[in-house]
Order: sequence, then C-alpha cells, then structure tokens
Amino acid sequence: PLRQPSSGSRLRGEANAVFDILAVLQSEDHEETQEAVRACSRLFGALLERGELFVGQLPSEDTVMAGSQGATRKYKVWMRHRYRSCCNRLQELLTHPSFEVKELAVSTLMKFVQLEGAHPLEKPKWDGYYLFPRQLFKAVVEGLLSPEDDCSLLLSRFQEYLEHDDIRYHTMQAATGVVGRVADRYPEVSCVRGRRAASSPAHPLTPAFLAELSRTWKVVHLKEHRKAFQLMWLGFLKHKLPLSLCKKVLVIMHDSILPHLAQPSLMIDFLTRAYDMGGAISLLALNGLFILIHQHNLEYPDFYRKLYGLLDPSVFHVKYRARFFHLADLFLSSSHLPAYLVAAFAKRLSRLALTAPPEALLMVLPFICNLLRRHPACRVLVHRPLGPELDADPYDPDEEDPAKSRALESSLWELQALQRHYHPDVSQAASVINQALSVPEVSIAPLLELTAFEVFERDLKKKGQESVPLEFIPAQGLLGRQDDLCAQHFTLS
Repeated sequence: PLRQPSSGSRLRGEANAVFDILAVLQSEDHEETQEAVRACSRLFGALLERGELFVGQLPSEDTVMAGSQGATRKYKVWMRHRYRSCCNRLQELLTHPSFEVKELAVSTLMKFVQLEGAHPLEKPKWDGYYLFPRQLFKAVVEGLLSPEDDCSLLLSRFQEYLEHDDIRYHTMQAATGVVGRVADRYPEVSCVRGRRAASSPAHPLTPAFLAELSRTWKVVHLKEHRKAFQLMWLGFLKHKLPLSLCKKVLVIMHDSILPHLAQPSLMIDFLTRAYDMGGAISLLALNGLFILIHQHNLEYPDFYRKLYGLLDPSVFHVKYRARFFHLADLFLSSSHLPAYLVAAFAKRLSRLALTAPPEALLMVLPFICNLLRRHPACRVLVHRPLGPELDADPYDPDEEDPAKSRALESSLWELQALQRHYHPDVSQAASVINQALSVPEVSIAPLLELTAFEVFERDLKKKGQESVPLEFIPAQGLLGRQDDLCAQHFTLS
C-alpha cells in the first residue's frame, strides 16, 4: 500500500517516497493507478496548502542541488519538480483507456488548479493581485480537447466547473488557442464552402461544449467574458470545418452564440457563406441571419432571391422543415414586400405542392392562403375577373429571379388540382380558396411539426359511416356465396 507522511518534518524525512508514488502512476493496473492518483492528490494538496513548494521561476534541479543554497530551499525546489512530474503524468492519464482513471485525473488536476489559485506558485506583482494558474489549466483544456481522442463524456464531467466565473473565462481563452492548433494540424478537413469530410478529427471540439460556456452569465465584468467568448468562436469558425460540424454550429447559432457575442455582426461572413451553400446548410443559416437582419440592421442583398432558390422538393422532407417554414413565414410577413415577390413564393410553393406528402400539404396550403390574406394584390392568382384566358401557364419554374418568373401573371391552378387529392383533409384545405378568405390568418404553428405517423393515427381514430353502399356482394363465410363454384365442390367439416 502507498503511504503518505502526515507531518511536515516526517514529510521531509521521507521525501524520497514520492518516487514510489509517481512510479505507480505508470502502472498498467487501473486500480493501482487510481490509488496513486489519490495519493498524489493528498500529498501535493498538502504541500500546496502548507507552502512547501518553491514559489517563483523554477530553477534547474541540478543547479540548485549542486549549489550552496539552504536545505529548505533545495527541498522546496526538488519537491516542486516532483509536483511538475506528477502534473505531467496526470495530463497523460486524460487519454487513459479507463474512464474512471481519466475522470479522477481531471478532478485531481482541477483540485491543483484551485489550490494554486489560493496558494500561487508565482510571486504576485502586488498585494492582493490574483494569480490564476494559466499554464496548468491550459494543459488540462488541451487534454480535454485532444484531436486524437473523443473526450465528449469527459467534457460533460468537466462542465460542472464552468459554474465558476474564472474557470469559464480561462476555458474560453485556452480553447481559442487549442482550436487554432487543431485546425492547422488537419488542413485536409473540408471548408464550410467545400466538400464533405470523410471524418472529422476535430470531433471533440463540439459546438455544444463551446456554447456551454455562455449559458450561465454571473460574472461582474460581463463585457470581458463576451470578448473572450467572441474571440473563441471567431478563432473556431475561421478554420476549415466539416459539414457535419458546420450544421451543429448553425443549429445553436441563434440562441447559444449570437446573444452572447460582444459584436454579433462579426458573424455575418460565416452566416452568409453558409447561406450561399444551398441545401440544409442554407436552411440552418436562416435563423442566424434573421437575428442579424431584424436586430442588428444587417443589409443582405438578394436575400429573398436566395430564399426563393431554397424552395425545392427536398424542403418538404428535411428534418429542418419546421424551422425553415417558421422563418419563411416571418420573412414574408412584412406588408412592404412587393406583390411580384409574394406571388412568386406562393406560386413556387403551389407547384411544389403537387408532389408533396399529405403531412406537408396540410401545413403549406394554409401557408399559401396566409400569403394571400396578407397581400391582397396577390389574390388575382385565385380570381382575375377581367383577366385574359390563359392557354398555358406563363410562370417559369426554372427562373432563379422571382422578379422575372412571371408569377403574378399566372394563377394557382395547382390548388384547384389538389381539391381532388386522395386525402380528404388535403382536398378540404385546398378548397378554402373557393371562398372569400377570412381576414384573420390561420396559425400554422401546430402544423409545422406534423408527421406522416400523426396523420395516419388521426385517420385511424376517425369514425366512418355505419353503412356504406358497396359495389360488390359481400362474402358469406369462408367459401363465399352459396352458388359459388368453390362452394359446389368443397365443404367444411
């Protein structure tokens, strides 16, 4: 068993026993390693509290031992070197195969961080000057953000320390440098503009962990924390990211990143690049752009043209469908939008509705009707009493510019076609345009998350008519009617 001296005099007399403890830290047995870590925690924790480690710029061990300094100074320098060896080994244990060993190593290192904060190993510049053990803590953060190992579970354990203001602040500073080195080390990771990476070595650098740093703001100097948080994210996003990681960032951008930045407008470049990519990435970028446009006066040229370009058949099938239509509804709610633009959106959605699944139609049909309610000038798409007879639809579905699509010259004949849809709820929703549209809009919020399973379950719960006229004679028994050919030759016994 590992022994630890309890008194100061005895501690110095048995100082060489620390080699035995450090040696067991190298053990391949998990339980022995944990016992050694606990012993180091008690030993060096006591030394820090008693002030028996050398304070100041640590000199070379050989120089001090060969010099004429006093025994106490030699002992403190020698033990400080042992403490440094212990910390280095604990940092190596952050990649240990056993999670229990890694968790114990993290908690021990964080204990040393706390004790060094209370009993600094550096000389303060003046009385009352607070010294945070940046080097030790930075090594901990680097170990947790290792590009070679997935430390997600260990990071979740570490997040409890983020309740402390100084820990959170210095974590952001340390993470900024780690992210840059990881990105430079793996230049083959695809950029936000580029191709999808086969795998992401930067996987442990999860946006959820970075965003966690902003969730509990209790610090007095909030401005400084916002600056550190901003530098961390700007340093992270300026490097190449795989598309999977880019999606994770965009999902939390609007509620976990932008509200906590010192200058949210600095995210314009990242969001506009993501918005220009198309597909799911563009859909996810909408939330952040919406905040910048409405709250920070971002001017984005051709925004509606690009939003119009996002409308394709896949928009009804992506898992971000609810978020997209919620934001599209907000963007198209302004009464100052030109009629041709709203008509182009209504027409494009109507054309796409011809091949959309029922659960999507039950949402998009009220969406289209709301557009007509908000913008009376677009109601000519439904009723044009003095308009010419159309031999063909003038609308050009391949035109990327909604101003040139000629949607306002067309009609929403697609909605009339959907009145013959096989699903009765869809045909009923499409029949709303046959009557005068009511002024109050229909809320689409309950319909945004509607799934095919919910539609199916709802249909099963409907009660049909008790007697329905049939076009065939119902079978009587297993062998059909009495005059059936099968009944003439076979009987049941």
